[in-house]
Amino acid sequence: MIQPISIEFASLNFATLIPMLVAIVGALVILCIDLCTKKLDKSLYIMLAVLFLLIDLGTVVGFTGDVRGMFDLILFDGIAIVSQAVIIIASALFIMLSMTKQRFHEAQYPEYFALYLFMVAGFQFMVASDSLILIFVGLETASMALYTMIAMHNRTKAIEAAIKYFTMGALAAAFFAFGSLIFYALTGTVELGKISQVLVASDFANYPMILIGVVFVLGALAFKLSLVPFHTWVPDVYEGSTAALAGFMSIVPKMAGFVVALRFFEIFVASDDIYVEAVLYGAVVLTMTVPNVIALLQNDINRMLAYSSISNAGFAMAAILIGTTQATTGLFLYWVLFLVTNLGGFAMLWMNRNKDYHTFTSDHAVEKYSGLIKTSPFTATIMGLFLLSLAGLPPFAMFWGKMYLLGAAVNGGYIVLALIMALNAAIAAFYYLKPIVYMFLKEPVADVKYMSNATTITKSVIGACAIVTVISIFFIEDLLQYISYYVQVSGF
Repeated sequence: MIQPISIEFASLNFATLIPMLVAIVGALVILCIDLCTKKLDKSLYIMLAVLFLLIDLGTVVGFTGDVRGMFDLILFDGIAIVSQAVIIIASALFIMLSMTKQRFHEAQYPEYFALYLFMVAGFQFMVASDSLILIFVGLETASMALYTMIAMHNRTKAIEAAIKYFTMGALAAAFFAFGSLIFYALTGTVELGKISQVLVASDFANYPMILIGVVFVLGALAFKLSLVPFHTWVPDVYEGSTAALAGFMSIVPKMAGFVVALRFFEIFVASDDIYVEAVLYGAVVLTMTVPNVIALLQNDINRMLAYSSISNAGFAMAAILIGTTQATTGLFLYWVLFLVTNLGGFAMLWMNRNKDYHTFTSDHAVEKYSGLIKTSPFTATIMGLFLLSLAGLPPFAMFWGKMYLLGAAVNGGYIVLALIMALNAAIAAFYYLKPIVYMFLKEPVADVKYMSNATTITKSVIGACAIVTVISIFFIEDLLQYISYYVQVSGF
């Protein structure tokens, strides 16, 4: 007779699921409110989304207890806490950019904000687990919501962008599933910690199959992180999306991808696997360099920032290759500072969006900002500030992130890699200065209304980003200590 399995509720450590459930409940509440009445303004849904995200953040930061939960599917370690905090804060700031004066098509549907919260929950599941199955579920939950949100913009380019993203995403999902299948067949488990133990204990037996599995998983993660050569979808998708959603995609999905890559490749980096390290080295160098060169040729600021985000992803990915505690700390520091600066940059594009197709080739053509210092000095100053920070000029925010990662590369013995990183930082500075030249050194070419979409809330978000970008030097040390503590607790 089969004995029933007895499971105590306390052993499931249900508290590890609460942050994700807050986001899911928030999405369901928005849908239920919409079922009751159709006459509410979109601002209510924005505020509800922000409220649930703040509650979500509180449950993450205030989490105490065992890091394992739900049959060991959830891993709520220090890395999960830091990455979820970044994801939630970024999501709250980006959704506030929807509070514009213009009534954009997608923002009229409560489902848009419900999908937004479902997407955040999916990314949280990705970073709070080392189970390949749950990572896959989180990846697909977030991706399916994001595909739909892009298509809801209801422009021809938006539909095209959504289809491209969906097609590439489906291929990436297949890669991840097949790679997970290989590792399960080799080790009998889908938990990355146990996979590492089995592979090390067997001295990496059946190594050719292990490499095949690595290639498939890397292909899937490379799509999410927009690593070369899986980056081709990025400029078209960003151009087809709103500037606010493009900025979101440049930050949040990549944060989730970095954490999954960190947990997965730690198995091989810690074992000094020269073949996997060589593949990572090539991917990092190409991802830093190729988009930088292409960005030099762009005349659309949105596409330029898209290629810039690809290069920055390669820059941050170098931390996973280096594999030291300093490098892992540098990864999160770099991405937090990139979040603030990139949010400000895309927010400025979003607030300055207007239909000028009769004059310019696109919404964000660089010529559109010619002579901006004369027509709108404040707008020119703020945009110039964000561009200078992205270029890595001291004392602005991104300078400290780049310097810390360069220091991690040198201390880890990757001298050549550090030189390549420094060279790419110099190339990036050149194309970031291009819009500044147009804004400050050229004559205005048209009567364009700048910051026409801005409200008090959106101006507050941009102002906060600008202040943090300037005064970052005063809190870098405290931020490093905070991140370093959680990284060391996680054992990285």
